Amino acid sequence: MDEILKYFPNLTDLQIEQFQKLDFLYHDWNEKINVISRKDIDSLYTKHILHSLGIAKVMKFEPGTTVLDVGTGGGFPGIPLAILFPETRFYLIDVIAKKIKVVQGVADALELKNVKAEQKRAELVKGDFDFIVSRAVTNMPDFVSWIKDKIKKQHKHKLKNGILYLKGGDLTEELKDFPSATLYDLADFFEDEFFETKKVVHLPLKFKP
Repeated sequence: MDEILKYFPNLTDLQIEQFQKLDFLYHDWNEKINVISRKDIDSLYTKHILHSLGIAKVMKFEPGTTVLDVGTGGGFPGIPLAILFPETRFYLIDVIAKKIKVVQGVADALELKNVKAEQKRAELVKGDFDFIVSRAVTNMPDFVSWIKDKIKKQHKHKLKNGILYLKGGDLTEELKDFPSATLYDLADFFEDEFFETKKVVHLPLKFKP
């Protein structure tokens, strides 16, 4: 929890309380439904919560923004971002029902009114969004094919509407067909060695009627 306060010192009392509760909630749920690996659960704040908040170092969502989290797993990056941006609406989806059960349980326990969680494939989602976020659920070409028709036309942020993707390693080959992609190194924001190869990829996408 100290790591969160180190990099996000302006949290409200409610946000601090919500972030603190994540430790108990995820340990408790993980005993019932294993959504985080045993070796990672003890590094929850670094490898899952702070990693998710890497998107917030690149993008400050304006009130009323709509965000789709594809392949959210146990709720990452959607849940930490929903705590940080209470006036942004988050729609968290995953194809695995038990993972969505965990997400819903955590969101309910934290009383997050800005989170909707549903078992659904990305291709079947109706509506459009300012941004679509994810943590390395697949390669970028496949990911784009899933969500390319779900981007809002009107922009209200410095970064254009599109994808904010948490990914690690050398992405040269994967992004060769996406010259408009911009990479942000999380090591520029966070000191832990875990972030040395981690990035946020911003890929603007045009509205498709």
